[in-house]
Amino acid sequence: MDSIVVISCWMRSRCGVRYLEDFLKELVGLARTLHCRFQHVFCEGNMVADWLAKEGATGTDLGYSNNCALPQILQDGINLSASRNITITMTWSNDSNQPSSSGMQFLQLSNATEQRKNVNEKEESCNIFDGKWVYDPTSSPLYHGSQCPFLSEQVSCQRNGRPDSEYEKWSWEAKGCRIPSFNGTNMLERLKGKRVVIVGDSINGNQWESLVCLLHSTISSSRTHTDMNIHDNIFRAEEYNCSVEFYRSSFLVQLEGNKENGGRILRLDKLSDWEKKCRGADIMVFNTGHWWVHGGRLKRWDLFQYKGKVVEEMEVQSAFGMAMKTWARWIDRNVDKTKTKVFFRSFSPVHYGKQRCYNQTQPIMDESYVAKSPNPIVEVVERTIRRMRTPVRYLNITKLSQYRKDGHTTGFTIRQKTLPKAMKQSQRKFRGDCSHWCLPGVPDTWNRLLFASMVMDNSSDTS
Repeated sequence: MDSIVVISCWMRSRCGVRYLEDFLKELVGLARTLHCRFQHVFCEGNMVADWLAKEGATGTDLGYSNNCALPQILQDGINLSASRNITITMTWSNDSNQPSSSGMQFLQLSNATEQRKNVNEKEESCNIFDGKWVYDPTSSPLYHGSQCPFLSEQVSCQRNGRPDSEYEKWSWEAKGCRIPSFNGTNMLERLKGKRVVIVGDSINGNQWESLVCLLHSTISSSRTHTDMNIHDNIFRAEEYNCSVEFYRSSFLVQLEGNKENGGRILRLDKLSDWEKKCRGADIMVFNTGHWWVHGGRLKRWDLFQYKGKVVEEMEVQSAFGMAMKTWARWIDRNVDKTKTKVFFRSFSPVHYGKQRCYNQTQPIMDESYVAKSPNPIVEVVERTIRRMRTPVRYLNITKLSQYRKDGHTTGFTIRQKTLPKAMKQSQRKFRGDCSHWCLPGVPDTWNRLLFASMVMDNSSDTS
């Protein structure tokens, strides 16, 4: 027995029998978020005991409303418990004269000593980004690609003919602590009345598709609305009055054409138009990096411009640092840190060269393996975040994703699907996409860690 919660409830006009089920669902939902289960339940009143016993035994997913909010101390008590077993003692009476404005009184909490911590603090007890991949042949994704209308052809590997599905059966386990399972209903409750904006390159688009599929799987399609175009995608869950928005910006700063010489100029001191669209959002998730390190035909700019001066030659690391400072200044000046949580996702690894992704069906199991990554770019991001006034939570998914060379789309994309049959095999081998990820797949884990960060960082409030 790791945690005991003793609650006394009584009937009131706004928190009585008609809201009992909502209250109990809230309690069960909080426990299940942390992988708890009810071991014993002692109650006065058969209705309460019977309901808890039934729900605890069936293990069904619960959708619940917060008509009767739990006292904050009770929410904290549940969240403090890292146990797999939770024992709840409840009493219920018809006494409507109990002196409490909340309608519920917290009486006792014992042995719940595990403290919630900000996952971005340097702590040994729970680094959710340090762990290993565990294979479960009986597991299945939280959503099916064929049933999610938001998946692009580029990442729909099964639809595009990928013959294996073992890459969908790996789960990430942290060392020394338990990561909360993704719960779409719980996340939607946390996002009620809020905006999530995801800004960055097509890999962040990959993450957006994953997140909306995870959320869509818990609600009816008739209660959602989506606006999608080449640069912006917006998913709305109408029942929860929340949105998850993606704004494409590969550099975060503005890339524009030069009318005089036809060249392409990267404006290091001017953000692209995402900044107008993101104002007032409650959760922001950013990334950039991939297009900064491309060379040759993939290089997207010809010149840099900073404070009105056009520069042809500049080290990419220096230019990237200037762009990141421009982003950081905007965050510090425009984000209300009492309202908005800001996340920055780390560099998503690619698997070319010796660790190429072609025809790979298993992760890299050597835990000492560290793939080459553009370290100067990573260092600039981390240094920028450390120097900011606004807290930025760093989703450090680089290492865990480096192991997953099996998770890329390789040749199973819409482009490969339209090639003549004789060309497909050679194209998949030599021009396969080892940057983007199949869905369902690795980005689902990124979003699980995003959800875990929200749960562990605070309760249902984003402040």
